[in-house]
Amino acid sequence: MQRFTSFIRTALTVAVILGILGAIYALWVRYQIEPLTRDGKVRADVVPIAPDISGLVTDVRIHDNEKVKQGQVLLVIDPSRYQIALEQANANLQSQQADYDEAVREDRRNRSMPDVVATESTEQGTARVQKLRAALAQARAARDLAALNLQRTLVRAPVDGTVTNVGLLPGTYLTAGKGAMALVNQQSLRVEGYFEETKLPAIQVGDAASIYLMGVANPIRGHVQSIAGGVQDREREGGDAQLANVNPSFTWVRLAQRIPVRIAIDSVPPGVRLVPGQTASVEIHARSTDVVVRRSLPW
Repeated sequence: MQRFTSFIRTALTVAVILGILGAIYALWVRYQIEPLTRDGKVRADVVPIAPDISGLVTDVRIHDNEKVKQGQVLLVIDPSRYQIALEQANANLQSQQADYDEAVREDRRNRSMPDVVATESTEQGTARVQKLRAALAQARAARDLAALNLQRTLVRAPVDGTVTNVGLLPGTYLTAGKGAMALVNQQSLRVEGYFEETKLPAIQVGDAASIYLMGVANPIRGHVQSIAGGVQDREREGGDAQLANVNPSFTWVRLAQRIPVRIAIDSVPPGVRLVPGQTASVEIHARSTDVVVRRSLPW
């Protein structure tokens, strides 16, 4: 009886130890081998909205964090001076056109009477026509530029998305090229997971992925779209045509480099809002995980 009891105790002890070792091994495989990272971010392309011309803002037609469509007018810049510039360009074009038409008529008349008009006068008339033709082309270009500037007084959304950081008020003076607000391109929403380089062999383009946003239980489904082609080497400086500047110190404890992996979003659970900058955990359902695990084991 005592032997049986001792055997049971020994067996339970061995089972508990094996269970603990199995749990440790499972956790080690889970967090060290399997392609899983808690370092992920929701990202999207952001288009800076900047006017192409300078002027006073007369109307702001959108609100902060409002969804807009491509081509929708976001704000209006005072068109008064650009309308006047267009009228001046049209007047100058008409004047150049009249001078050119008159020069063409005189040149034709001179050429039709070679016995009466001197050759030198004919050549001068031809040169004048060529100069006025060039001036007329410049006047047309100035007219087209003035018309384009007038059109650019309406600042439109280049893509579908959500405008954010809108703080404009009518009366604000904007200069050409200076950002007025940001437009988040909703079509470019994605997740980027930063995986340790030791896990890259288990990740292939096209692998399915599960994305877990912080505070959201339901996973987002996606797939691996691409893997970064390179990351910055912090141990080396110096550009082209310069000598390499390599850090002379070397730390023996080396941390695995993290490589960005882009995850395309396939489906989002109802009610889940994606905001660029959100924190996410990314799990790749690798097709070759078993092979990678066996190769990575120390025995």
